[in-house]
Amino acid sequence: MSHLCGRKLALPLLAITVTAATLLAGCANTSGTAQPAAALAATAEAAPQATPCPAQVPAGTRCLSGQDSAGAFYLIAIPAQWNGTLVLHAHGGPALGAPRMERSVEDLERWAIVVKAGYAWAGSTFRQGGVAVRAAAQDTERLRRIFLQHVAQPQLTILHGQSWGASVAAVGASMFTDDGRGKRPYDGVLLTSGVLAGGSTAYDFRIDLRVIYQSLCGNHPRASEPQYPLSIGLPAGARMTSADLNARINECLGLGKPQAQRTPEELRKIKTIVDVVKIPASSIASHMAWATFHFQDVVQMRTAGASPFGNMGVRYSGSSDDAALNASVARYAADPRAVATFAADTDPDGRIPVPVLTVHGIDDPTAFVEMDDSFLRTMQKAGTADHLVQTFTADNTHSYLSDAAYPTLLAALSAWTRGAPKPTPAQIAQQCLPFEPVYGKGCRFKPDYQPPPLASRVPPRH
Repeated sequence: MSHLCGRKLALPLLAITVTAATLLAGCANTSGTAQPAAALAATAEAAPQATPCPAQVPAGTRCLSGQDSAGAFYLIAIPAQWNGTLVLHAHGGPALGAPRMERSVEDLERWAIVVKAGYAWAGSTFRQGGVAVRAAAQDTERLRRIFLQHVAQPQLTILHGQSWGASVAAVGASMFTDDGRGKRPYDGVLLTSGVLAGGSTAYDFRIDLRVIYQSLCGNHPRASEPQYPLSIGLPAGARMTSADLNARINECLGLGKPQAQRTPEELRKIKTIVDVVKIPASSIASHMAWATFHFQDVVQMRTAGASPFGNMGVRYSGSSDDAALNASVARYAADPRAVATFAADTDPDGRIPVPVLTVHGIDDPTAFVEMDDSFLRTMQKAGTADHLVQTFTADNTHSYLSDAAYPTLLAALSAWTRGAPKPTPAQIAQQCLPFEPVYGKGCRFKPDYQPPPLASRVPPRH
């Protein structure tokens, strides 16, 4: 939000210390403004430099790092026995605040299995923190070009998006379809645990959580503090730490205590949230953080101070007294212009011209598996559903499934991009089994599973 940059911000909430830095990070970078694709090709990039590899990658791996012309840090890892395929990684989150190299190191540590399986890996921190999908897709494409210019010419390039990064990859794969030489920049796309419903609908349940929490707890904000629409997350300039937010949540719900030590009132409130919002108690705090700090980022840095989040027309159900709950929650109308702006940046259009393989844990507590049904409908609408294979696993985790799963998916996608027949979920489930002796147990694919529509879990709204 450009009119905030360079101006001292008022502090209408408690003087708790957090994220003025978080808010101003967008000012220091691009505030989510996407630069033209042509500008990427015209910008000279410095060569990466050798750097020590994390201990998690195999011995003999060559690691390179650098900072691109837009300010994003990046890390590259090439195994000693490279199979010729580059996996270009778009990380989840998104993180808030200025980019830091440690983020890419953490990503490579988590995804060391990719290098162990013989693939080169490259990941960008992105140039800025916050919910800016198209800018992150540009940063990822810029890293691909740095790899080609300064490192090597891969035989195949697979674009991998994890969690929120799956939306970055899905959008980027339709933004960049020609490398300027008549070739596809990406040969295939792997989307894991993806936030694939598009920002215009993927975050609806978080405004539901925020209003229900406030109805039950009344401490975010407190009655003694300045009031604001919950749909904006926090007002511009508000200073609140994650620790402070967690303290408020624990004050009301007792989530920091063992379940046996929670009061009957705390248990009642937790049950209401779990039954109505349909998230486990263990993920309430993390979703509340996203509904606070990420909503603030979206509204203040991406949509000119107006909120794209609303709950008008939602009928909440599942509590012990639905009538009382619906009467007590605050109601907010999403701003149509903000919705359009946010959708233009975050919603995939499905126009991906190369094979796309997805995987999602059925009981993912962070990114609902029902979002994959939304993505299928997006690909169908674009006429590209024949490019898509969706797989599902019997997992209840989000950030990582199993060491055996990812080499299986990469091998299946690589073969498909090289001209093998389009794989079926059943074939991929079978192909996983030979990887277990090498990488350990972890083949939990459920080839017959089909996710229900997102609307079956998150109530539609006007």
